[in-house]
Amino acid sequence: MRILFLGAPGAGKGTQCKKLAKKFELTHLSSGDMLREAVKNGTKAGLAAKEFMDKGQLVPDSVLIDLFREKLSQPECAKGFILDGFPRNIAQAKSLDQLLSEIKANLDTVIDLYTPDSILEERICGRRICPNKACNEVFHVKYSPPKVEGICDACGTALVQRSDDKAELVKQRLSVYHELTSPLIDFYQAKNLLHKVDGDGEQEDIFAAILKVLNVKSIH
Repeated sequence: MRILFLGAPGAGKGTQCKKLAKKFELTHLSSGDMLREAVKNGTKAGLAAKEFMDKGQLVPDSVLIDLFREKLSQPECAKGFILDGFPRNIAQAKSLDQLLSEIKANLDTVIDLYTPDSILEERICGRRICPNKACNEVFHVKYSPPKVEGICDACGTALVQRSDDKAELVKQRLSVYHELTSPLIDFYQAKNLLHKVDGDGEQEDIFAAILKVLNVKSIH
């Protein structure tokens, strides 16, 4: 099972990808998590990416492509994987096609989680994350607050707001998404891979809709 998720920042891709990865024992490849790990570890790619991420700009294709080439070549991806946050534009999509060809694999399904910008802005600005690498829990000041304000329920670490989740950068991130990433909808529609799922609702309802799509595609 090889699945690609599309959706603007805050659409809930990460949440649904994690649930799906757990249910089907797939490898969840999140460009955001991979980049943040590289930044935290101070790798060459991470340092290059940080300059762009702090400004709310997209990381150059070459950095992302190198990261995914390494990951997709690992044995753990042979059973199946979920791509989250990559590709972000047509050029990356074509590079992904080449990468998959190299490992003799094809995408089975592309799911687009669509959500109005006003809801996305509220979701993103209220998001708080646990910086503990061994934890990585995510909370929201309105929708899923921690039991103790500002403290992770799971490990007790002080929660933080990602620099690119701050209000002044959110509108810019959404604008960039619509300009560069939205054309991917047409790209994958032409390949007869695209399925739209409403991302404005309860997590379990959205997950049920995703499972219905996968059943329709007869992927097991």
